Amino acid sequence: MPPIHETQRVAVIADSQNLYHTAHSTYSRNIDYTALLDAAVADRELVRAIAYVIRADSPSEEDFFEALRDIGFETKIKDIKTFADGSKKANWDLGMCLDAVTLAPKIDTFVLFSGDGDFARLCTHLRHEGVRTEVFGFGSSTAEELIEAADSFVDMDENEEQYLL
Repeated sequence: MPPIHETQRVAVIADSQNLYHTAHSTYSRNIDYTALLDAAVADRELVRAIAYVIRADSPSEEDFFEALRDIGFETKIKDIKTFADGSKKANWDLGMCLDAVTLAPKIDTFVLFSGDGDFARLCTHLRHEGVRTEVFGFGSSTAEELIEAADSFVDMDENEEQYLL
């Protein structure tokens, strides 16, 4: 596993929906994105931090998006789609993967905030390209294949007071 050093260029990608749902279903609390970003960057050079969010017409969501920007995240917002049968869908997985692969030549370390096993292949690919991959997620709901695919995994369940508001 490649070591951590202060000259590393870091990109952070946050799967906000994944974190939100886990934090609320497990702890009934919100994520402390400031603490999470600080822990992820760890005195290295932050190249870019992107939070992928879904607009679902909730009254407080614009305040949340603004708070993310104030912390230092670029926000990418997708509107939730409602289908004729009443089902709803919004998914950033492909966009997150494309952005990560595009950023790879400009960074040394990729940090993912998610527990979604769909990102295991992305981590494997980035590692093959020489990029260190670090995952922050709630161990109780993080896919085993994602943990195994990353160079390191931070289990947010082990220190929820640090990562939750």
